[in-house]
Amino acid sequence: MNVPSLALELKDLRKNFGKTEIIRGVNLAVQAGERVAIIGPNGAGKSTLFNLISGRFAPSSGEILLDGARIDGKKPFEINRLGLSRSFQITNIFPKLSVFENLRCGVLWSLGYKYSFWKFLANLQDANDRADELMEMIRLDKKRDVLAVNLTYAEQRALEIGVTIAGGAHVVLLDEPTAGMSKSETKRFIQLIKDVTVGKTLLTVEHDMGVVFGLADRIAVVVYGEVLAFDTPDAVRANAKVQEAYLGSAVADAQGAQA
Repeated sequence: MNVPSLALELKDLRKNFGKTEIIRGVNLAVQAGERVAIIGPNGAGKSTLFNLISGRFAPSSGEILLDGARIDGKKPFEINRLGLSRSFQITNIFPKLSVFENLRCGVLWSLGYKYSFWKFLANLQDANDRADELMEMIRLDKKRDVLAVNLTYAEQRALEIGVTIAGGAHVVLLDEPTAGMSKSETKRFIQLIKDVTVGKTLLTVEHDMGVVFGLADRIAVVVYGEVLAFDTPDAVRANAKVQEAYLGSAVADAQGAQA
């Protein structure tokens, strides 16, 4: 019997800020290729958890393993080069660069172009080709030479996801990727996320229950810095403790939307 490999594992993870414990003994095992949504009320510790995984914060105790190797204590760029990348709640792109230039910047390191000041970017055919592939993938190929600042909000979010995956990361963290979008934009964006993360492991923080139930293979419910439940969408829907602590009418709304 084949046991699925773990892409990411958190073991008794804790984070204190002064005397305040924000993350309180989180254990989570995410399988390779799995899509996991992290949900919970405001202040539950979801963003702190992402910051710990991506190296922005160092844990107070516990372990974070990427592909079985510990990454807790490593710097964000070191973790990124090991194959984990993340987006942020606030769009984080180069506004004065074009769509193509943003994506080309994202692929350079993974293709072996480090601090080479004597090379002309226009001559790096493999980087140019990869940027073109990414543009098609995120459906911005018709906006190739448009400055990022002139894109719509949804297009900017799509570009950020493109930059996030540009380096070839196999574990992708998306922090509220559909926040601020209309219903039609959100629907298209769910499909975009599915398409660009095929074969990758996805963790996403999301408040829209329609997105969560439409995207996730499993859902981790975080309340007061602890994982209250980690299960399939159907099991989470039926979990009385989860409904009492967080979901409530949101579950019913999501079920109604899918009916």
